[in-house]
Amino acid sequence: MLTNPIPIRLKQARKLSGITQKNLGVMIGMDESSASGRMNHYEKGRHTPDISTLKKMADALGVPLNYFFCEDDTSAELACLISKLGDDERKKLIDHILSDRSKDCDSLPKDSFRKASL
Repeated sequence: MLTNPIPIRLKQARKLSGITQKNLGVMIGMDESSASGRMNHYEKGRHTPDISTLKKMADALGVPLNYFFCEDDTSAELACLISKLGDDERKKLIDHILSDRSKDCDSLPKDSFRKASL
């Protein structure tokens, strides 16, 4: 069974940022009286925030939106690192990875991932 990674990632990012549940909730526009409880429900997985709320949380915590969907710590770390790169650096990283992996992926054209995203 697939586990929802959002509660784990949310709690992890919040704690690393040194922000309380209540303060994070207030930062993203929740009422002060309910912010702590709502954030607790999100972190416990009782409720799942909608995408706009999740985006506000990501911005407040300084992580990319896709961080919340990473199923493992390595992917989460990569998402954060990649989000800090500029467009040119991202393209260079893709080229580097594809050139290193071309031995394993000979059946895929080098630009297949870029073309698929257009």
